[in-house]
Amino acid sequence: MPVPFDFAQPLWLMLLPLAALPLLRRRSDTLVFSAIAWLPHDRVGQVAGFLWRAFAVAAMACTVLGLAGPGRSGTEVLRTGRGAEILILMDRSSSMDANVVPKDVKAGGQFNDSMPTKGRIVRELLADFVRRRPDDRLALMTFSTSPMMVAPFTQQHTPILAGLAATAIGRGLPDTHMGRALVAAIGEFDGRPYSGSRIVIVVSDGGAQLDVATQQRIRAGLAEHRIGLYWIYIRSGPNSPDLMQESVGTMDSQDELALHTFFRTLPTPYRLYQTDDSAAMAAAMAEIDRQQNAPLSYLERVPRLDHSPVFFAVALGCCLGLLASRALQLPDWGHAA
Repeated sequence: MPVPFDFAQPLWLMLLPLAALPLLRRRSDTLVFSAIAWLPHDRVGQVAGFLWRAFAVAAMACTVLGLAGPGRSGTEVLRTGRGAEILILMDRSSSMDANVVPKDVKAGGQFNDSMPTKGRIVRELLADFVRRRPDDRLALMTFSTSPMMVAPFTQQHTPILAGLAATAIGRGLPDTHMGRALVAAIGEFDGRPYSGSRIVIVVSDGGAQLDVATQQRIRAGLAEHRIGLYWIYIRSGPNSPDLMQESVGTMDSQDELALHTFFRTLPTPYRLYQTDDSAAMAAAMAEIDRQQNAPLSYLERVPRLDHSPVFFAVALGCCLGLLASRALQLPDWGHAA
């Protein structure tokens, strides 16, 4: 349904009747010649007089309408592209402030405090991922003790990049409540029309053992909104569980393994990306980038469209027409004599 025209300053419309002033006859328009019927019929003059009045009426009317601020409010534009609706759920706990230990150091090499932290590497990779996907609808949420919405779903990626940069400020809290964060992330899809692929990307170095009620809410929410789940699991060290080995499937005492075991039972797609260093994290983000490239269409609400410049431009054109017609006028009989 088309959005109707509205006016930002409708009181200006009270001046609109003034546009009829050029249609009123003036004393100078009356000829005092006694034998007016003897003059030849001036078709060019009649056309010129009509155009002069038309230009004058249009110039005044368009000026008043432009001052009234015509436009359309709440316009929605259909956007199409290739991508997905992606909510990034980023772990902001204190463990993400630890340095990434390369494989050679884990094997007995020398550790260096100047090595980048997990949080820094994640920020850089996620920012690069966002820049490569201009058509995505993205949202950013962080979590530690409680989830915090940083930027709701938007096609404008500047708030997402600013939110990622802001995660570098301060240090995280010690707790990681994954279940509460997942429930909050799924809730961001409530009331949103389904327009294409949907995923939640969880970036974390820890897990959680969820109670039955939380598991049911997560399972039902993912199925209702048709959301896929991607977990980029960052191993903190050699003592962290290796989730890629089937033999560890009975070690439910470990939070990461308990969470992975639950995710594997979800009715919606689930992918695990286990990473040990920055190269593995970059490879995981690149694979997600390749996979989530399906057709995507959505309605985007744009700011109010102001059409005042169009009316002012028409008024200016009419004024130029008046000047041109004035310059082409022949001198009257009195001056000619």
